Amino acid sequence: MEFKHIPIMLNECIDNLKIKPDGVYVDATVGGAGHSSEIAKKLGESGVLIGIDKDKTAIDVSRERLSNAICKVILVNDDFKNILQILSELKYEKVDGILIDLGVSSHQIDEIDRGFSYKFDAPLDMRMDKSQSLTAFYVVNNYDEKTLVKILFEYGEESFARNIVRNILLSRKIKPIQTTNELVKIIEKSVPSKLLHKGGSVAKKTFQAIRIEVNGELTTLENVLDDMIFSLKNDGRLCVISFHSLEDRLVKNCFRLNATDCICPKELPICVCGHKASVKLITKKPLIPSEIEMNYNSRCSSSKLRVIEKL
Repeated sequence: MEFKHIPIMLNECIDNLKIKPDGVYVDATVGGAGHSSEIAKKLGESGVLIGIDKDKTAIDVSRERLSNAICKVILVNDDFKNILQILSELKYEKVDGILIDLGVSSHQIDEIDRGFSYKFDAPLDMRMDKSQSLTAFYVVNNYDEKTLVKILFEYGEESFARNIVRNILLSRKIKPIQTTNELVKIIEKSVPSKLLHKGGSVAKKTFQAIRIEVNGELTTLENVLDDMIFSLKNDGRLCVISFHSLEDRLVKNCFRLNATDCICPKELPICVCGHKASVKLITKKPLIPSEIEMNYNSRCSSSKLRVIEKL
């Protein structure tokens, strides 16, 4: 299957990165090189593009698609959570810009046997990195009730988490839940019937929650944003595209904290924390896709772009 992924808010990302022809830029989720291809076009022979992805297929596809770039291209099959180590090994301590697109690529969704989508019947997998051991099958069939409820409620913001988990536990006592369709049917019988015929699948939130757990997405994001800010040169920019409220909240809070001088409790008359802002907010409110973009790429509808600049 061709590796398809339409880059989200492409022009907004390129404009906000403020690309210098001789700069060093990191696409931390290179995917099918949608954003990276445009970054490369802005770089000259002395420019450097570093692409990171934990999906080896994405790295292989990007290598081919970036083969004609005149800048130096370095592709790394790794998780962006390791960015400090990656840059250290490549001898680039500081860079001019970093882009993260936190969405699951269209290729991963459409590659049926990856099990990301509730629209196709497939083995319960959901791994972005096929080499890791934790799968959706393991989460659904082995996690205890309390942990599953917490995952569905916190990561999926699923109101019917307890009902869904209760039925998951009953089903897996009879036999393991092996496919996406089996899980969808359990979810559908766990929510009020009136919701089944409203817009969108009732399985969406549960699938999102399990995917986040399998790939450690929020834990990785929370830990890595400060590392990425540290890795920027003065005036360097970090652009983050998020796709659901939990991601966006983490990004927003991190950016605001790093853009604030004093973080002492308000009741203190003077500052004792000594905290100094390390970035400035370029987007005080997140950018969202244009109506035109949403018309031709429905998968971008929930995306938000936030941008900061290193001081």
